[in-house]
Amino acid sequence: MNITFEAPDKINGLMTITLEKEDYQKEVEKTLKDYRKRANVPGFRPGQTPMGLIKRQYGTAVKVDVVNKMLGEKLYEYVRENKIQMLGEPLASEQQETLDFENEDAPLTFKFDIAVAPEFKAELTGKDKIDYYNITVDDKLIDQQVEMYQSRSGNYEKVEAYDAEQRDMLKGDLREIDGSIEVADAVLMPQYIKVDDQKKLFDGCKLGDIITWNPRKAYPESDVEVSSLLKIEKDQVAEHTGDFTFQITEISRFVKAEVNQALFDQAFGEGAVKDEKEFRQKISDMIAQQFKADSDYKFLLDVRAHMEKKVGKLEFPEAILKRVMLNNNKDRKDAEEFVDKNFEASIKELGWHLIKEQLVAAQGIKVEDDDLKNVAKEAARAQFAQYGMSNVPDEYLDNYAQEMLKKRENIDGLVDRAVDVKLTAALKSLVKLNEKDITLDEFQKLLK
Repeated sequence: MNITFEAPDKINGLMTITLEKEDYQKEVEKTLKDYRKRANVPGFRPGQTPMGLIKRQYGTAVKVDVVNKMLGEKLYEYVRENKIQMLGEPLASEQQETLDFENEDAPLTFKFDIAVAPEFKAELTGKDKIDYYNITVDDKLIDQQVEMYQSRSGNYEKVEAYDAEQRDMLKGDLREIDGSIEVADAVLMPQYIKVDDQKKLFDGCKLGDIITWNPRKAYPESDVEVSSLLKIEKDQVAEHTGDFTFQITEISRFVKAEVNQALFDQAFGEGAVKDEKEFRQKISDMIAQQFKADSDYKFLLDVRAHMEKKVGKLEFPEAILKRVMLNNNKDRKDAEEFVDKNFEASIKELGWHLIKEQLVAAQGIKVEDDDLKNVAKEAARAQFAQYGMSNVPDEYLDNYAQEMLKKRENIDGLVDRAVDVKLTAALKSLVKLNEKDITLDEFQKLLK
């Protein structure tokens, strides 16, 4: 066996592997003997089929299988031992000559095109200056969070008169004036009516009032809303375009929860907060922790921009990589169009991936089981927080995280997240941080 590797420009590699008969023949014969033991050929007892017949039937196919397996093993072994940073999968070279597997004694020569990562050095030191944005938690943000807790814990109360400024809900009997539709206990929220002159018909209404209005005119572009209100099929809406009466039997008003101990306990657990000052401080701390993750995310984006500029333009074997990308998307009908459209962005992401690999290696970052558990737990905490559940016990977070870790499709994302968390922490201690206080609005504009 002979293996050679050439990459004159250091990025477009050509690997040539030549296999002689003695390299694979022993394995081929062993496999054919196994075939003979299992062969069930008419006219011969099991295991007694002549080897010549077995070779004629299966010899070439077995040789192909054995050679392909050996090729893969030797190719990757060579890449590993010679520390070739291969991008994507090796491809059969366009220089490949036709192979004759039928000729038992002729050597087999295989050629592979290999995309090689460009050589460069990505370094960060204390001399590198990176912006770091501290998002300020102001009273406005705390007030919004307090109101969210109040709304989530609020309830509807019965009132005598409708107020358009409140989120009042009307219940009543709906009847078609010139038809047969009657809907008992129909529910309306007039503030969601699309047409103003129909919406104003309900202003100041009280219990027992009868409002004459037109559902079709109220929702001119939504047959779904009309059909739902009238309890009819969507295709029947066009048959009911006339006026209806709505006799109000109940008016409910949404009332936000009071800021009191019951709200504190519901938000953060019983006894965790004693008064409104502590409540607001707890909210402030929670928001600050959320903002820290946002600040770290922006910091890593800025590290990327800084490093891409510092490293400069990287040269890639684009022709080979396009073939690799095309091969990875060969099941798409628009594969060529897809590759043309997305290739530049893929190359940009590949460049950052290679830069980040060097930064991770330089900081000695390794992802352990505990790191994966921590990021899974934080992901669980964030999901619960989206629903306003900020006091979820650790045991529930642990269980939720464990379920996430059981699903193979989650692991790669969690590993990437764990790497980013550890890399961000390491780089914040390494580079010179140019810290800036910034409002949430200003920060969001930066991200856009």
